[in-house]
Amino acid sequence: MNLRALPILPKIAGQGAAALLVAAFLAGSAAADQPFQTSVPSAILIDADTQTVLFEKNADQPSTPASTVKIMTAELVFEALKQGKLKLDDTLPISENAWREGGAPAHGSTMFASLNSRVPVEDLIRGLVIVSGNDAAIALAEALAGSEGAFATRMTERARELGLNGLTFTNAWGNADPEQRVTARDMALLAAHLIRTFPDLYHYFGEKDFTWNNIKQPNRNPLLTMDIGCDGLKTGNIDANGYGIVASAVQDGQRLILALYGAKSAKERENEAVRILQWGFRSFQAKTLFSSDEVVGYARVYGGNQGSVPLVAKQPVKILVPRESDERLTGQIVYTGPLIAPVTSGVDVAQLRIFRGGSEIYQTSLETAGDVKKGSLSRRALDAMLEYVEELFRKYVLKNDH
Repeated sequence: MNLRALPILPKIAGQGAAALLVAAFLAGSAAADQPFQTSVPSAILIDADTQTVLFEKNADQPSTPASTVKIMTAELVFEALKQGKLKLDDTLPISENAWREGGAPAHGSTMFASLNSRVPVEDLIRGLVIVSGNDAAIALAEALAGSEGAFATRMTERARELGLNGLTFTNAWGNADPEQRVTARDMALLAAHLIRTFPDLYHYFGEKDFTWNNIKQPNRNPLLTMDIGCDGLKTGNIDANGYGIVASAVQDGQRLILALYGAKSAKERENEAVRILQWGFRSFQAKTLFSSDEVVGYARVYGGNQGSVPLVAKQPVKILVPRESDERLTGQIVYTGPLIAPVTSGVDVAQLRIFRGGSEIYQTSLETAGDVKKGSLSRRALDAMLEYVEELFRKYVLKNDH
């Protein structure tokens, strides 16, 4: 068994019309050189629907998240609400730790919750995501995990469950800590997950202001007041590490998600965020490569009554491509194979990956679209011989082919 990476090229067109279709499309599709460069050190722009990467610069570079960690804090709170472990009208205590470390005495961002008071979960959510209240973050963390440290451990565990290996958390509100690091890519993907999974709760991020203890504060996200369709997520800044933002905007039914880190000032963060979002909306158009259940390619099968099985995607394979360009996209199907018969229909066995230059811009899983039964003894013997010869070829020929 070996990892197989099959290029989607015309030479496999004989295996099915769909293979020829994607080859022709990829040969004729293009991605223009990005027409601008951002001044911030790290940024990524993705289309929320297709997960296509439209722009990236050092997107996997570890960055200091500051208050953008509150997106993950909110995700855990939303998940607890979804599971029934919390209710919006539950009231939670404001401990001395939450008040002293995150409230008015700390002189940081706060919702001004009073010491030893009890605050409804819904108001703590507003305090967390609208005014970036550190006291709200700590109170929620203590209620869900017993302590902020235990909650931060859970934040990291949750990130791993979501496949976001570039996120590591040590606190719930964004306090400076060299161990607490994120990447722009994984924060954008976290935002996409939150918007997709909690559509009934995401709206809190877009509320324009919040009043608690008779103190009215505006939402800290400056993009909400601009005419670009922004409807939420978070800013953050630590003076020594710069300014960051994770933002989402919708225009004409299309949602884009941006994450950027390391801006030198709030103004640079604002200007670059608007600039990248506007470029994304005007520069790309959606293209469908395959409809759902349309054959994308084939995986080899060992010892079956047929030598391959068709592969399909569960959802339509759509990507965003530049409106005017001349650079080709490439694609490949990656799986560990050959598959061993019998093979059952509807099992995820492969990944479809599409690249713009050297950057992967799209990935989705592929599943088997048919059953393959065990073949005859002679067929299995022939497959064994072919696999052995292929292994020798890889070992002695390809290894020495420089």
